[in-house]
Amino acid sequence: MEGNITPQAMAAFDENYKRVREEIAQAAQKAGRDPNEVTLLAATKTVPVELVNYAISQGLACLGENRVQELLEKYGALNKAGCDLQFIGRLQTNKVKPLIGKVSCIQSVDSQRLAGEISRQSTAAGLTTGVLVQVNIGREPQKGGVDPDALLEFVEEVRTLPGIRVEGLMAVPPVCDNKSVLSRYFLDMHKYYVDIAAKKSDNGNMHSLSMGMSSDFPLAIQCGATMVRVGSSLFGARQ
Repeated sequence: MEGNITPQAMAAFDENYKRVREEIAQAAQKAGRDPNEVTLLAATKTVPVELVNYAISQGLACLGENRVQELLEKYGALNKAGCDLQFIGRLQTNKVKPLIGKVSCIQSVDSQRLAGEISRQSTAAGLTTGVLVQVNIGREPQKGGVDPDALLEFVEEVRTLPGIRVEGLMAVPPVCDNKSVLSRYFLDMHKYYVDIAAKKSDNGNMHSLSMGMSSDFPLAIQCGATMVRVGSSLFGARQ
C-alpha cells in the first residue's frame, strides 16, 4: 500500500494531521470543551485510496466521500476495518441503493423523497442507516438543505421512517470572510441542534453537529460543532 505513494506525500500528511489535531484541541479548549468531543472527519474527495489507507494507519478514524462513484471505486481497496465511512455529498435518490450497508451515515438528507428512499433501501436490506439532516443555514437558493423555518417539522417526519436513525444536523454556511457573521451561522446551527436534541425520539440519537471545513473548522468548534469535515488541510489542494 505504502509503495504506491511517495515518502513526501506521507510526510506531508503526517505534518498536516498533527497540525489539524492541535488546532482542534486549541479551539475546543478555548471554548471550554473537551477536544475528545469533536470528531475529525477527513473529506477524501479525489484523494488516492493508498494515501487514505496510510492516513487510516496513522490513526484517522472517520472518512467522508462526496461522490457515490468515487466511493464505490475506492471501496474494495479501502481499509474499512480501521475507519468509519460516511457520505457527505449531495445525493440523488437513484444513487442511494449502492451506499446502503457501505456507509454508516448519510449527511446530506434534505428532502422527504431522499429520506424515503434511504428508508426503503435500508429496510429492504434489513439495516438501519444513520442520517444527518442538512440545513440551508444561509438560505442560499443554489445550495441543498432544509430551510431553517421548516427544520423541526422535517426532522419529526423523518424520525417516523423505518430503517433510518436521525443522528444530527449538517450545514455548509455561506462563504464569508467576516468571522462575526460566520459565527452567527454556526451559533444558529448549534441552537437548532440543541433544541431538536431536547425533543426525545425512539428513532433518533442526536449526537452529531457536522459543520466547519478546512477554512473555518476552529471557529465551528468554538460555536459547538461535534464534527468537522476537513479535506485540503489534511491532504493538500485537490487535484
